[in-house]
Order: sequence, then C-alpha cells, then structure tokens
Amino acid sequence: MTLMHTLPDLPEKAQWIDEPEPVKVSTQRNWGHYIWMVLAGRTNLLSMWPDSAYQMKIFTARLLRQHYFVCNSPDTVRQVFLDQHDNYDQKGPQMRSALEPLLGDGLFVSDGDLWKERRAYCSPAFENELLPYYANIMTECCKEVSERWSSLPPNTEVDMLNEMARLTARIIGRTVFGDETSDEEAAQVVQGFSEYQHNIEQLGLADTFGLPFLRKLTNPIKRYHCKTSGKRVHEVIDTIIARQEAQTSSKKFSLISLFVDGHKGRDGTVQGCPLSRLAARNEAIVMFMAGHETTANVLAWTWYLLDHNPRVAAKLHAELDSVLGGRTPTLDDVPNLPYTRAVFEETMRLYPPVPLLSRQARAEDQIRRRPIEKNSIILVIPWLLHRHVDFWEAPNHFIPERFLPGNPRPDKFIYLPFSVGRRVCLGMRFGLTEGILCIATLAQAFQAHVKPNHEVKIECRLTLRPKGGLPMQLTRR
Repeated sequence: MTLMHTLPDLPEKAQWIDEPEPVKVSTQRNWGHYIWMVLAGRTNLLSMWPDSAYQMKIFTARLLRQHYFVCNSPDTVRQVFLDQHDNYDQKGPQMRSALEPLLGDGLFVSDGDLWKERRAYCSPAFENELLPYYANIMTECCKEVSERWSSLPPNTEVDMLNEMARLTARIIGRTVFGDETSDEEAAQVVQGFSEYQHNIEQLGLADTFGLPFLRKLTNPIKRYHCKTSGKRVHEVIDTIIARQEAQTSSKKFSLISLFVDGHKGRDGTVQGCPLSRLAARNEAIVMFMAGHETTANVLAWTWYLLDHNPRVAAKLHAELDSVLGGRTPTLDDVPNLPYTRAVFEETMRLYPPVPLLSRQARAEDQIRRRPIEKNSIILVIPWLLHRHVDFWEAPNHFIPERFLPGNPRPDKFIYLPFSVGRRVCLGMRFGLTEGILCIATLAQAFQAHVKPNHEVKIECRLTLRPKGGLPMQLTRR
C-alpha cells in the first residue's frame, strides 16, 4: 500500500502541475558537511537540509557528543509522537534553551506530570461550545481591518505580515484574554516576540554539539536584546493578570480568568486550583504566541500564494461570492466554504508555521532497527514531510484541490501543521476556524499583490515567516 497523497484525477490536473512553484529555500548540495549545515541553520533552520532529505525516510548524524535522528516517514513519526510518547515527551534542548527565557515552564516546553497537569488546565478554553463566541469576535476583528483598508487610497502598500499579526493579536487578545485587552497591549506583545525571535540563538553551540561547558559562549548584545524584549512581553501579561485579579463583578470567561480563578466544572465547583501568578503568566504567553504568531504567518503566506496563483484566487473568489454574496461570514458558513478551507490547509502544507519539532530521548530505544541513545535528539520536520517526494504528488506546487472533500485525507503522520499525537495543538479547531473566517472576510473584498521588484524569501527561526515582511499593494475587488 502506498502512502502517496495523489492529486484528484481531473482534466485540470495537467494544468496544476504546469503552474510555477512558489518560493522555497535553497538546499545543501549533499548530506555530510555537518559544520556547514549548522552554520546555515543558525540563520535559517530550513537551509540545513540537502536535496536527499526530501526523499529519505530516516537519517542520522553525530555532531561531536550529540546524536541526532531525523524521523522522516509516518511510521517513525508515529513511534516518537504517539506509540512511545513517554520516552520522547521532552522538547529538544535547543528548543528549551530558546524558549524558556520567554515561556518559563509553559505548556510548550514543559513535559512529564507538569505538562499533563497544565494541558488539562488549559483545555477548557478551547471547548467546542465556546467556538461560536470566538467566531463572532474573529469576524468583528476582520471587519475592522476591512473598514480600515477601505479608507486607504487605491494601491496603498501595506506590510501584509504586520497586518495579519495585528489582526490575529487582536483576535487572541479579545477571545482568550478578554475584551479589556487593548490593541496597544497586543501590539506590544507582538513587537516583543518579533524582537525576541530575531535575537534568540536557536542553534547554540553547547546544545548542538552536546558540550554544556560552552553555554556561556553567547553573544552578550543579543542576550541583552532577548532579555529586554522578553521583559516587555512579561510586563503586558502581568498587567492583564493584575486587571483580571482586581475584578470583583461578574467576569466573562477568558483564559486569564481560568488561570486566576480555577476551572469551574459543570456544577459550578472549582475543578482545579488557580495557578500562581508566574505560572499563569507563562501559560498565557504560550497561548498568545500559539494563537497569534502561527496563524498570522499562515495568513500572510496565503496572501502571497493567492497573488502567485491567479487560478486559485479566481476559484476562491467564486466560492466566496456564491456563498456569502458580500455579507460577513459566520461560523455556520464554514462548512460551506470547502475551497477556502483547502486554500488555508494547502498553505500550511507548503509553509508549516512551526516547521521543525524536536524531542529528546529519555532512554535507549530503536527506530527502524536503528539504535537510539539516551539523550539523542529526535527531529520531526514538517517542512520535509510536507514536501517529501514519496508522499506527495507535485509536492512543491500550490494545489488546494488536494484538500477538497471527497479526496482522501493525507496521513496524519505526514501532514502535521498542528503537530500530532498527545501534544497535538489544543487550539487546532480554533486556528482552522480563524484562518477560514479571516480569508473569507477579507479576500471577498480585497486582492493584494506583492510589491513590484520585491523578492519574497523565507525566514525560519522559531517560526516560518516571509523574510523582512511582505510588502503588498491592496486593491478592492
């Protein structure tokens, strides 16, 4: 049985494959020049991989004292993320070192019993019955952006990455942080995280080579900028928590109220102890970053891809005009927008928001009869899996039709924009709904075209972004 996810066998198929490929990263010529790979990865994590990495099922490397194992097939991903989860629940040391100064012991970097406890604590914020409330806020925020865009002169240039970051920050601020979160507070968090991501050392020599004594060899200037940008984020979240604690009248449900007051069960009793101020801040930052940064990046890439492929844009606009007729979409419209959803899902395939996932083995193991040493770093790389030549037909092409209803879904262990297994993203349905409603609201009224002579490039540090932003010219449809 083949795992190849083939394109629908329709007359248009040949046309799809003939369309130009969107931007991708340059690759190493071959596997084995490890030092050059590490140097490339310090500026772009996706430039490390040779062409052969898009064809191999597993590969290993040893950098001095550190052993690496790359899972690049559905069976190996399943073993690490699901079947043997308890042995591989720790995030890789590079990821922990990069994120702990900002997130502390937050859900994204915690493991073991603490992770289980915090995940159970955060889950109520993403229960299905809250989605209609969230969806209304999503469309309200999109309408505000649409109205602001409508007031701009024709062909006004905007940075679409920044526009989508402001939009998703506003949404996450009003949904899971409550209506009192101001746009200025959300913008301060966005700016702080952007600066933090720019300055953080994502492939520190100590963790990359397994040499702990090198931990002090860091750039003091970048370390200072990371500290100040992280402090800026912490200050905003602390302010939001203090405001929540000071409220004595009836409170709307929000993530912060959940952390501060405890989880109220169906019978009204408190099901869990409120978190400490520090723990509440750490989890709040995790949820803000997960709910804002990743969706903003995918939406920015969506605008780029729609400009890159007029055929897809025309089909999207036809669906939006037919289903919505110019009105604002609601949650009830989401099932009736299959092509809009397919555009969003195909964008996440080509540009997965978190394109590299790492774990560290707690004990020895075997994967495909290959020995795994204790403390080995296990890498699962959605960027490679989503473009693997054995698993996808025309893997580098933008073809939303592969995700339309009636076509087989790709194996969940080769398509994992929200991760997979026990640590699958809590906000997966939230993020999908947000993406569909944002595209539907804005793309039915506007088109955007990349600024002439601007070369779109990929930047991958902690997340996958258009390098230097995405300057685009807005036009009304």
